[in-house]
Amino acid sequence: MADRRHELPEQAFLLVGLGVTNAAVARALVARGRQVVLVDDAAPDSAHRLADELGVRLHAAPDRAELGALLGSVDAVVPAPGLPGSHPVFALAVEAEVPVLSEFDLAAAWDDRPLVAVTGTNGKTTVTMLVQAMLDASGVGCAAVGNLEVPLVAAIDDPGPACFAVEASSFRLGHSRWFRPAVAVWLNFAPDHLDVHRDLEEYRAAKARIFTDQTVGDVAIVNADDPVVLAGAPSGDGMPQVVSFGVSGAEPAAFSERDGVLVAPDGLAMLDVAELPRSLPHDRANALAAAAAALAAGATLEGVRSALRDTVALPHRVELVGERDGVRWIDDSKATAPHATLAALRGFDSVVLVAGGRNKGLDLTALAEAGPRVRAVVGIGEAAGEVVAAFPGCPSATADSMSDAVLAARSLAESGDVVLLSPGCASFDWYSSYAERGDDFAARVRALVLEVAS
Repeated sequence: MADRRHELPEQAFLLVGLGVTNAAVARALVARGRQVVLVDDAAPDSAHRLADELGVRLHAAPDRAELGALLGSVDAVVPAPGLPGSHPVFALAVEAEVPVLSEFDLAAAWDDRPLVAVTGTNGKTTVTMLVQAMLDASGVGCAAVGNLEVPLVAAIDDPGPACFAVEASSFRLGHSRWFRPAVAVWLNFAPDHLDVHRDLEEYRAAKARIFTDQTVGDVAIVNADDPVVLAGAPSGDGMPQVVSFGVSGAEPAAFSERDGVLVAPDGLAMLDVAELPRSLPHDRANALAAAAAALAAGATLEGVRSALRDTVALPHRVELVGERDGVRWIDDSKATAPHATLAALRGFDSVVLVAGGRNKGLDLTALAEAGPRVRAVVGIGEAAGEVVAAFPGCPSATADSMSDAVLAARSLAESGDVVLLSPGCASFDWYSSYAERGDDFAARVRALVLEVAS
């Protein structure tokens, strides 16, 4: 196996933002004898506890001058994933010629086990978990890490896994100076996170970063149905092998769907689509992408088949809450951008859409691409008006609470409809997370529609 480590000469690190990832980064650095300087603009109790645990000072909401002085005492900056590009630390780091790193850079310096990295606007978590399940079912110990509960920089302390399936967000990729996965997957691309990235091109470049350090012997997996992804595929001498997947048939793909069967290269049948626990268009695309990645990483065909049959959808991703009077109620709260909402809508013919929340700087009129399959709409949260405006002439309502939204959807729904919570926006106007939003929706549906105590 090729050594995938690289040198990390820096000794002192400025960590800006102290959520789950940078807390893990701080502990990992201190455990390896590095110096850390902690900065958090909000300075919650958890940040103070971390500083006390490590015996270092926390700088709470430093002004520009103080931040500049701190940069003069360190060798590198590690920003928290999701720290907006407008934060002054980035411009100050450029002025001070201090490199900006991500947790991926640190992990690459300390561990050389192979990585299967997955990025994309939608489907990252699902495909990452599928890859792990496929490899585990094949007898290849694999841990799912990254933009999940366990950051990669913490996961490498466990000597058990033979490899890691890494959910690679644009936030981490965009700040990585060196990241070479043995298998890299780019699922799709659509506008998102423009509240963090300076513009759409910066977001695209961050996603494309997943292939940059790959070389001969590595594998790059691309979506043949997505022109942006396809254009970003590596090419030329010294590049990784490129493997494609796709369900539309518009472009040839090595992993594809034929006559209701998911097939691998050379027409090798993997699984009947009917055997999948759920088979919406994006489910089939995710299955093909995961199969391509897992097989490239050493999975067996039977391990792939077993995982595809047995792995159920993750919560809040087109999850059925219940059905009454011919109306199905579905929680897709994880859809925090219009592209994700459109992917869910393609699976249904007649929808009462519940959407809105905090817009991440995206064009919500893109939701109108769903066309007549959206029969009625209920706008929620800060972007309620934008959502309703995207569907002129469509029966609509706006709601000031999730209870009101469920009641409005019930009044608009007819037998044969799907009421779909697929917000296309972040949850942070009403909730602390998309999971809390989805749980509230499900509880209100059970209490107000299904008449089941929640």
